[in-house]
Amino acid sequence: QVQFVESGGGLVQPGGSLRLSCAASGISFSDYTMGWYRQAPGKQRELVARITRLGVPTYADSVKGRFTISRDNAKNTVDLQMNSLKPEDTAVYYCHARLAGRAVEYWGQGTQVTVSS
Repeated sequence: QVQFVESGGGLVQPGGSLRLSCAASGISFSDYTMGWYRQAPGKQRELVARITRLGVPTYADSVKGRFTISRDNAKNTVDLQMNSLKPEDTAVYYCHARLAGRAVEYWGQGTQVTVSS
């Protein structure tokens, strides 16, 4: 059974930091590109960052220089360090896994991030 457990969301003031973590089970973690997406109210889900099997990251332009994605294949986890948070970063953040070269993907249940004073 595939399961993703996301943690680390919450309420933070503008300029603050949060670290999201996603622990995966039921998949061969090292075979998957892992990513974080987000969806704000009334908007489409969008890619925030992803990291390949070999650890190569990609970031949305809106978060470059502020967010850092990392993975630990030994622990089956993918983290998203978010710094200098802005109100426009407010969204539900979803962990995502895509099997390299295959049309196989999984989603986490989402964790709320709210940036507000």
